[in-house]
Amino acid sequence: MKTTVPLLIALALAGTALAATAPPAATPTEADWRTPDPQNVMVIDTSKGRIIVELNPVAAPMAVARVSDLTRKHFYDGRAFFRVIDGFMDQTGDPLDNGTGGSPLPNLPAEFTFRRSADMVFIPVTKVGGLEAGFIGSLPVISQAMDLGALTADGKVRAYVTYCPGIGGMARADAPDTANSQFYLMRGANDALDQKYAVWGRVISGIDVVRSIKTGEPPEPPADTMTTVRLLSDIPDAQRPRVRVINTQGSWFSAMTARMKTEKVVDFSICDVDLPSQVK
Repeated sequence: MKTTVPLLIALALAGTALAATAPPAATPTEADWRTPDPQNVMVIDTSKGRIIVELNPVAAPMAVARVSDLTRKHFYDGRAFFRVIDGFMDQTGDPLDNGTGGSPLPNLPAEFTFRRSADMVFIPVTKVGGLEAGFIGSLPVISQAMDLGALTADGKVRAYVTYCPGIGGMARADAPDTANSQFYLMRGANDALDQKYAVWGRVISGIDVVRSIKTGEPPEPPADTMTTVRLLSDIPDAQRPRVRVINTQGSWFSAMTARMKTEKVVDFSICDVDLPSQVK
């Protein structure tokens, strides 16, 4: 199956000097870090280096289950990045390495939006046209205000993950229910993909590797490959990297985003927020 996705209008994430009224954030304390569930961390070793993705089933639980299942079956080992567009995304996960193949498993139903309940931990950061933009874990989420839940039959509101840099999305054909095994990792932001492609996770370490994968449709041989793809929980303890990411519920994150909003004012976007991580 051939996936068709629009070209990217990249958003730069380069840091700039802070406004004089916004003091620099203190160094994160131990309480400001979060250790992801190792069953929800994908370690992708590539010909260009290591990429670590945190899976989150909040928006697309079937997609998360699929990539986890295929990872455990070593389906992704050796797969090429067969379609790579600079500033946009790296596509892979096809056993034929050309965009026409998939796994023996059935295609997945569309999972483009989700219902957010009041008990989901959502950290609001800014508002976008009357909607709230914030984080659920490491995922950047656009959501209706929770107050509207009082007016809905299920007490929930509509939400979706926005396509910031590092997002892991399921590739598909033109029909909505055609995602299978192919996926892509975003090199930049592209909100034109929002609510059209299922999101299963986000890169928390190795975005520089994502952006270094050889470009082309297809790339000139030899294409870069995913040499080995494993879940963190399946890596022997002696070899397992220790991974943690900044906690979006922590005080350091709150101070960082407040400082960024002071600096950028009307230009601030949820995709400007990069979540620091540590890998040892």
